[in-house]
Amino acid sequence: MQMEATKVVEFERPQMDSGTSCVANAWAKVPVIPSATEKEALKQRIKQLLREQNAVLVAHYYVDADIQDLAEETGGCVSDSLEMARFGRDHEAKTLVVAGVRFMGETAKILSPEKRILMPDLDATCSLDLGCPADEFAAFCDEHPDRTVVVYANTSAAVKARADWMVTSSIGLDIVADLHAQGKKILWAPDKHLGAYIQKQTGADMLLWQGSCLVHDEFKSVELETLKEEYPNAKVLVHPESPASVVALADVVGSTTQMINAAKEMDAKEFIVATDNGILHKMQMAAPDKHFIVAPTAGNSATCKSCAHCPWMAMNGLVNLAQVLETGANEIHVDSEVGKKATVCIDRMLDFAAKKKANVRPSADLAKEQKLFSGIGPA
Repeated sequence: MQMEATKVVEFERPQMDSGTSCVANAWAKVPVIPSATEKEALKQRIKQLLREQNAVLVAHYYVDADIQDLAEETGGCVSDSLEMARFGRDHEAKTLVVAGVRFMGETAKILSPEKRILMPDLDATCSLDLGCPADEFAAFCDEHPDRTVVVYANTSAAVKARADWMVTSSIGLDIVADLHAQGKKILWAPDKHLGAYIQKQTGADMLLWQGSCLVHDEFKSVELETLKEEYPNAKVLVHPESPASVVALADVVGSTTQMINAAKEMDAKEFIVATDNGILHKMQMAAPDKHFIVAPTAGNSATCKSCAHCPWMAMNGLVNLAQVLETGANEIHVDSEVGKKATVCIDRMLDFAAKKKANVRPSADLAKEQKLFSGIGPA
């Protein structure tokens, strides 16, 4: 089997001390693609190793379709980052194998410190995480001690440890609205687009870190309008990490789970989807009679750096998944003190959800999900 290659990945790097941003370079491995015969052998080997090691596989919606299927076939789960961690925490398995990016493995370890957390590749990262270094973020927080610090799930354990609250896209608006009602001023990180959307909906006083998701930041309204003309009956589903001009064209704006539910429940037969194209596997399974089109990331105003697929999510493959189970390599470790501090902001979110009788865990009830995601629902 061939060796892995690497490629350079450009991402936006905020310079909060000067109020600017620059283009920075990171790298990602190009995954090894096994042959059909090798793929089947790897799947059987992984299933065997999961059984032998009392391990469970949890996978994000954006990873390879074969890994998503494998997770469900072996009693694991496919979901968003928080539900992956919650599922792993509540599962009896002593080893969790997290197929996603590094902050997801860290969140799983924070919620399950006694368990062994493995990942196919520890170098699989996230532009939001890379663009919000813990030391720079801490300094930024220190400059604004009067603000309540709210961070998105797409951050490192060290950044979460500095926060007062962690939120996911499905409950972030409710939490910020509640803090705003208390007269709190917010320091938000790291995604500027999601932060600006919540700020607009709530009217909260929010100071925004200027990070962005490599994938969602590439969706452009000009190209999307052109695609809508080509598919006039299609409904547009947009993740709120996308720019405001793209969100403005959406029929539904929501989290990954809500977009899947919308695709299943809505009457439309065609959908334009503005999020990582890895989600199309689950959407097609949920609505096999419908047609899904990826929103454009190339054209007159777009450069197609990611081409609608996270290069770090793509680093999760059957080859390195089997290797990590065979060797026990790529274990996630979180400093115990950092983990304890990070737990506080996560628990606050979970307690808030319980008190509001909100169910953060995704359901199949779109109407219920839209109430939970009030303000980040139909646009």
